[in-house]
Amino acid sequence: MVKLKIQNNSKIKLQKGDRIIERNYIDYKNNKTVWEFRGFKPVQDDVKEEKVVELKAKRTRKKKDEQVDLAKD
Repeated sequence: MVKLKIQNNSKIKLQKGDRIIERNYIDYKNNKTVWEFRGFKPVQDDVKEEKVVELKAKRTRKKKDEQVDLAKD
């Protein structure tokens, strides 16, 4: 007879591009190199603040009006 220990498994979210999957933390810990090789990384739950930068108005040059002499020929 085989006895199994049932543990309270915590989950971890892994992300690859737009795809997010959920796996047991113990499985992730044991196969961490395989998940990284496949391109999956743990999702950061930290909220990142975006920096807002005000852009300066672009300087424009005024074109000089040139007079054209049509009566020259």
